[in-house]
Amino acid sequence: MSVCVRMELPAPLRSLARVKSDVLLDVEEPATQHALVDALEARYPMLRGTVRDLATGERRAYLRFFACGEDVSHLGMDAMLPEKVLRGDEPFLVVGAVSGGSQDV
Repeated sequence: MSVCVRMELPAPLRSLARVKSDVLLDVEEPATQHALVDALEARYPMLRGTVRDLATGERRAYLRFFACGEDVSHLGMDAMLPEKVLRGDEPFLVVGAVSGGSQDV
């Protein structure tokens, strides 16, 4: 059995995948972050290795996962997707992290 999940990608990944908006993905049960990225990479093979490291399978350091207004990156790739994401009420977001310090002007 699978569920349909709406995923929002950052602009550089949308460009690589040649999509203009959110993507809808059929995710196999159990619907974990890992299964969601599996579905993304299966549908858009050009994104393999961009969201997670190919060797370790872990989320890339400069990407964060958000769902239902919360950072769910720290939960790990085996974490279940939130119920609101599974119902289609909320998207699952992949967000490019912003880093850097203050700059003297």
